[in-house]
Amino acid sequence: MNDEDGQYFYHPLENIEETDIFYEAIGREHLTKSITSERPYTYWTIELYDQRDGIRGGGGLGVLAADTRRVADQMSVPFVLITPFYPSESHQLLRDRTIYDKQIKVDYKKFGFKHIDKVTIKTRSGLCNLDVIEKRFNTTRILSVTEPNFGELYSNTSGSDHRLYQEVSLGFGGYAALKLVGLKPAIIHLNEVATFFAALARLDELASNGMDFYEAVVYTRKHTLYTNHTLVQAAEAEFSYSQFEEFVFPNLKSLAVKKWLSDKFVNEKIRLSSVTIEIAELRSGVSKLHARVANYHDIAGSKVKFKAITNGIDLKNWMLPNLYNYYQEIGLIDQYGLPSKNYVDVLPSIDADAIKKFKKDGRNSLNSILKNRPDQNNNILRFNTNDYIFDFKRRFADYKRPDLPFTDITRLKNILEPRGAHYIIAGRVHTGDQNMLHKLYALLSKIDQDDYLRTHVHYLSDYDEELAYGLSCGSNTSINIPIVGLEACGTSWMKDVANFDILISTHDGGVADASINSYLNVSGNDESEELDMLYQRMEESISIWENDYDLEYTIKTQLKNFLPIISGARMMKDYLDYLFPK
Repeated sequence: MNDEDGQYFYHPLENIEETDIFYEAIGREHLTKSITSERPYTYWTIELYDQRDGIRGGGGLGVLAADTRRVADQMSVPFVLITPFYPSESHQLLRDRTIYDKQIKVDYKKFGFKHIDKVTIKTRSGLCNLDVIEKRFNTTRILSVTEPNFGELYSNTSGSDHRLYQEVSLGFGGYAALKLVGLKPAIIHLNEVATFFAALARLDELASNGMDFYEAVVYTRKHTLYTNHTLVQAAEAEFSYSQFEEFVFPNLKSLAVKKWLSDKFVNEKIRLSSVTIEIAELRSGVSKLHARVANYHDIAGSKVKFKAITNGIDLKNWMLPNLYNYYQEIGLIDQYGLPSKNYVDVLPSIDADAIKKFKKDGRNSLNSILKNRPDQNNNILRFNTNDYIFDFKRRFADYKRPDLPFTDITRLKNILEPRGAHYIIAGRVHTGDQNMLHKLYALLSKIDQDDYLRTHVHYLSDYDEELAYGLSCGSNTSINIPIVGLEACGTSWMKDVANFDILISTHDGGVADASINSYLNVSGNDESEELDMLYQRMEESISIWENDYDLEYTIKTQLKNFLPIISGARMMKDYLDYLFPK
């Protein structure tokens, strides 16, 4: 939806007032079965990050899964999210300037999950019993499999036996759980390759129940959507044939399916992306840029094309409640969280007083959350309404460049100190990433050596949904500076735009769905030029907040160009349009 000048325009469905009208507006020619309560949209994910339901994921993938289910529920889409329930959740804490991971046992009964029954998966060593639990909502539900030895999310290395066991449990166990509760999937949506075994379980069921094998393959492919969230296939871990003999093949009834799968191995190794691409006819990337540049190939060596369906967020979940209500009252969004047909015409009604009022409310919300969140110096933070806050809140990964603003300490101080500004860093280091752990320690040491930075730059450990929400609501400016070409989408910046933060970003991931004039862009021929522009943008953002006209213009420009992109309802509509094209 880009015109020749690169501006983004949104063309929502017209006159959507009721759910049945919404469905009626979407054709159903692609799939052989419509979405119903008996044949729901099934969404498979190895992680779910939904703290309200007692499931703590590892990052953006799990947060996206939670948002997708919530949006489906608000839109009355029959939708089942299938995921493991991990009996141990990981927290990352900073004590005495040392990061350590703490595992906490969790009980699904405390979060409203109901035990249904048990299902069994097979390994060469014997049977494994999995508990089936569920939690129901309006038209959606979370269906999980679990057992005491599951451990935590992403335990062990990505190519380990235990990781394969978790993924097989989700696929074969989750599919058996779906049958146990009397449901058949209208669509199997595979959220990354760890969920491949759900589609394999369906293929095996069809082939072993008498359907011609090639018809079973065609049927499975036609009803399977694979959403890819990473850019480079080569970075993916591999599994060995012997691992599949132990954990996968014992669950297959059809010899034809086993032969089909065996033929996908190369030198006794297999990448799940290769077979996921083969089993899913429908494939999507999570931003326009990602869909263009993702470097994936099928078994024959041909490059795979992905449909661009940019991630979105559940606006109702991530915005201040009174701000979300304000969006609806002035007609900016409709009952589903979709931008209204005339949302651009509504934007002039947002003025600087409203922006500052809601930011004051957001600051109060942030302070409430920070009561139990000491920084690296064990200080409990509390910010005044007039305090200026920059934040960097995202996974502490090398390509996201969390330490880039600290390259020139003198220049950074010259930006922060005259305004008395604060800079908050929040993000988890991936377990086992020693390089980033050392970078974090070096960054904390650099901060500690300067009198001003020591009291105005704050690192908050154990980054989670609550802290992400608080910072989006309470900060003034958000910094998002991944190396261009390495971010698939990102959703943290979306929460900032929705909550009246000024966005400073490189033109990458979902940000690149709109033009570079939509936000305070950081660019350059090399990192040195990017750094210089970053500092200029930080100074500019402070000036913007001090001038009502500039503040109104900046916030309205961001909303004009990004509101259709960040809407989770838009994302769900795009998926339904893709599955059921007119």
